[in-house]
Amino acid sequence: MLFNSIEYSFFLPVVFLLYWFVFNRNLKLQNLFIVIVSCFFYGWWDWRFLGLLVFTSLCTYASGLLIEKYKDIPRKAKMFSALNIIVNLLILGVFKYYNFFATSFADAFLGGKTDGLLLKAILPVGISFYTFKALSYSIDVYRGKQEATRDVIQLLAYVSFFPQLLAGPIERATNLLPQFGKPRVFEYETGVDGLRQILWGLFKKVVVADNCAVFVNQVFSSYQTQSGSTLLLAAVFYAFQIYGDFSGYSDMAIGTGKLFGFKTKQNFSVPYFSRDIAEFWRRWHISLTTWFRDYVYIPLGGSRCSKAKIVRNTFIIFLVSGLWHGANWTFIAWGAYHALLFLPLILLGKNRKYRDVVAVGRLLPTIKELGQMLLTFFLVVIGWIIFRADSIGQAWDYMGRMFSSSLFTRPDAAGVTGFSVAIFCMILAEWLQRTREHGLDLHSLRYPVVRYALDMVVVFLVIVLGGHSENFIYFQF
Repeated sequence: MLFNSIEYSFFLPVVFLLYWFVFNRNLKLQNLFIVIVSCFFYGWWDWRFLGLLVFTSLCTYASGLLIEKYKDIPRKAKMFSALNIIVNLLILGVFKYYNFFATSFADAFLGGKTDGLLLKAILPVGISFYTFKALSYSIDVYRGKQEATRDVIQLLAYVSFFPQLLAGPIERATNLLPQFGKPRVFEYETGVDGLRQILWGLFKKVVVADNCAVFVNQVFSSYQTQSGSTLLLAAVFYAFQIYGDFSGYSDMAIGTGKLFGFKTKQNFSVPYFSRDIAEFWRRWHISLTTWFRDYVYIPLGGSRCSKAKIVRNTFIIFLVSGLWHGANWTFIAWGAYHALLFLPLILLGKNRKYRDVVAVGRLLPTIKELGQMLLTFFLVVIGWIIFRADSIGQAWDYMGRMFSSSLFTRPDAAGVTGFSVAIFCMILAEWLQRTREHGLDLHSLRYPVVRYALDMVVVFLVIVLGGHSENFIYFQF
C-alpha cells in the first residue's frame, strides 16, 4: 500500500481512530493491533511474503532470548547472534542477490547461458529495511546495549511497524522497541506536527519527485539523441526526484509515527546544502549510513587504525552500501565513486569538519559556502547518473555525451516550468527551515493563521500539481 494512494487515505484515519479510541486501554492489545494492521498493510502488496516477515521476526525474537540466556557463556551467545545474522542475510541474499551473482557467473564462465540457473522469484518489497532492523536488535542484545524482550508481540510490532516497513527509516531497537513497552499518550501538538510532516513529505513526493520523473524517464530512455545540456538538466532533476521521493517517504513515515505516539529519528537533514561529501553522507539516508558505521565500519577498526586499513574500511563500507541498494554493478560503481570522493577527506582528517548546519544564524551563505555547496551537489549529481543508469556502459556513454560540445547549447526543457517552481519552493522552504526537522515545522510562527495559510498553500499545490502517482524509488531496494 502506497502512502500516496487512495487506499491509504482511507486506511490511515480508520487505523488512527481504532488505535486511540478502541485499543488505547490495553497496551498489549494496542501492540497486537499494530501487528495486525502492519500485516494488512504489507499483505496489500503481496500476502504471500507475510510468512517471510513473520519468520524473520520470530528468528530474531528467539535469537535475542538465547543470546541473553547464554550471556555468561560468550561462545554460545556469539553463536546464536551469528546464526541469526546468517539466517537473515541468507534470506536477503537469495531473494535479492542470487540472480545477480548467478548471471555474473554465467557471463564470466558459461558464455552468458543462464538456462535453469536463475530463480523465478520477485524481490519482497522492504526486505532490506526490515532485515536490517532485525539484525540491529540481535546485535545490540549481544553487545549488551539492548535487553532481550520476552514479549513476542512487541518484537513483531517493532520489526513490522507499518510506517517504516517498506522503505525505512531503519530504526534501531534501542530507540523504538522500548516505546512499545510503555503506554503511549496522544499529544495534540505532536500529532499536528506529524500531519504537517506527512503533508510536506507528500508535497516532495507527488509534486516534486513524480513530476521530475516524467522528464527524467523521457530523457534517460532516449539519451543518445539528447544534447549535453538536456542530459545535464535531466541528471539535476533526477537528483531532486530521488531526494523528493525518498526523503518524502521518510517524512511521511516519521510523521505517521508521531500520530501514533512514536518518536523516531530524522532520516534526511538538508543533504543538498552540504559543503563536502562527508557532510552529505551525514545528512543523506542517516539511518542507513549510521547503521553501516556502527555495525560494519567501526567493528573493522573505523578510522582508528593504519592508513592502509582506513582505505580498506572506507571502500568496504561504500561498496557494501552500494550493493545494499540493488543487485547491479552500477550500484557498486556508485559506491566506489563515493568512496573515492570520501577517502581524501578521511585521510586528511577533514571528514568531520562540517558538523553544523551551513550559515547558522545567517539568512544567506557566504560566497565560499555557496561554492562548496554547488561543487558538492555537482559531484553528487554525477554519482546519481551512475546510480540511475541500467549499466556502467550506459552511465559512461551518458556522461560522455553530456560533457560534449552540446553541453553549452540550450537544453530542451519543454514542460519543466511547473515542477521547476515546485523545486524552488522546496529548496526555499528547506533553506529557511534548515535547522528544523522538516519544511513545515512551523510551531515557532507567532500567528496560527499564518501556519494554517501555509498549510493550505501546500495542500493546494499537492492537488493542482500532483497526480502522476509514481511508485517509490526505494521500494526496489
